[in-house]
Amino acid sequence: MNLYVSNLGYQTSESELRKLFEPFGPVTSVKIIMDRDTGSSRGFGFVDMESKADAETAIKSIDGQELSGRQISVAEAREKPKSNFKSRF
Repeated sequence: MNLYVSNLGYQTSESELRKLFEPFGPVTSVKIIMDRDTGSSRGFGFVDMESKADAETAIKSIDGQELSGRQISVAEAREKPKSNFKSRF
């Protein structure tokens, strides 16, 4: 199950985020989204957990918790909407 984590501190690392979620079950991937121009964190990321039950427990336990001095939000990630943009090339 893919989780959306927001309000991350700009210095939060992927390994810190992984360590926060691992006590709740196997974490298959962690990705903090970076600004392509500056290379700095955009303040949100995604954590993918193997089990839906483990992910739901993690949401209940971690949502609202403080990490790196900021109160983070954790929710189930939603699918990215399909774009209607059609390239002419």
